[in-house]
Amino acid sequence: MTRLEGVARMQATARRTDRTFKHSVQVRDHQILVDETTDAGGTDAGPDPQEMLAVSLASCTAITMEMYAARKGWEIGPVEVDVEYSPAERGTPTKFDMVLRLPDGLSEEQVERLRVIAAKCPVHRTLDGEVMFNERVERVHLAA
Repeated sequence: MTRLEGVARMQATARRTDRTFKHSVQVRDHQILVDETTDAGGTDAGPDPQEMLAVSLASCTAITMEMYAARKGWEIGPVEVDVEYSPAERGTPTKFDMVLRLPDGLSEEQVERLRVIAAKCPVHRTLDGEVMFNERVERVHLAA
């Protein structure tokens, strides 16, 4: 992540690892393997790109709630976020079904506050907001 004009910028670079759809994605010092399912012609060596979107939303939501609780001094214990994702199809919008699983010992006020905070995670805000793409092509020689 770098800061440019006060805005956080993230970068991910995907490189094909073999003659299949499997790609190694570099994010900072981390490698993530992304692939297509065998039904789609991949080797299923990792989540597919669509699944990674659900991964991003689920993990960001859980972390956002846990960070908020920590700032409030709440000992909330473990939380789970389950996300089901249906990509847009002709005439239907993209749909995310999200279930927040919180410990039953939390007060109603804590549960409500965590529910509100969950919708404020950066990935949720990105998916819910306006998105713009700036695309360009660079022709380079890439090693096979």
